[in-house]
Amino acid sequence: VPNYGKFINYAHRGASEYAPENTMISFDTGVFMGANGIETDVQRTRDGVLVLFHDDTLARVTGESGAISDYTWEELRAFRVKKGELSDRIVRLDDFLDRFGWRNLTFAIELKVQDTEEDVAALLREYQAEEKAVITSFRFQNACRMREIAPHLRCGFLCVRPTDEQLSEMLRLGFYEICPKATDISAKDVESWHGMGLNVRAWGVGNTEIMRRAVELGTDGMTVNFPDKLTEYIRKTRR
Repeated sequence: VPNYGKFINYAHRGASEYAPENTMISFDTGVFMGANGIETDVQRTRDGVLVLFHDDTLARVTGESGAISDYTWEELRAFRVKKGELSDRIVRLDDFLDRFGWRNLTFAIELKVQDTEEDVAALLREYQAEEKAVITSFRFQNACRMREIAPHLRCGFLCVRPTDEQLSEMLRLGFYEICPKATDISAKDVESWHGMGLNVRAWGVGNTEIMRRAVELGTDGMTVNFPDKLTEYIRKTRR
């Protein structure tokens, strides 16, 4: 039975089904839709500024060429992230934490590139958001490095399914969370990972059918592009 008291509805890059992803309008919309968590991605500009952006290149969401690391922050400020008729600016991590860090939210912060661990940890400390954050990465070594340099921070590993070797290393390093793909797990998997003391957060929730199944499997939360639908489902099924 899901523990709704602790279940985290993470707005994935904000309410990214409805608004330009990883922008203030998207994050605001997610919170408005009842999300009690926000998921976002961290990269670094050419001049070292940490910004929230998912893709390896700018093309899909801005129409511009190149990568985040090809531009200075000042140059990136001129670009717009688009979704239909809506557009908004690329966001700096410190501005995000200034706006949301004091709120009663959980933050899933995904490290997209190497060597951002120290600066992410420092900003979380500066904005007193350390206890609200879970630092994740698909790059296992990035997540392990964050555990080693900031053992007070909660860390998670994003994967389709973890290998036995990865699980062993996660337990050795004191990881908080495993983040498997929603369509590739069973209730038995979730029970097993809970038995190891790991939180379980699902990703890859492409529709409401997968969303409902991920809740029913007993996960502790999920990233979802449509947090309003998850909010509604949890309200309906809560007893």
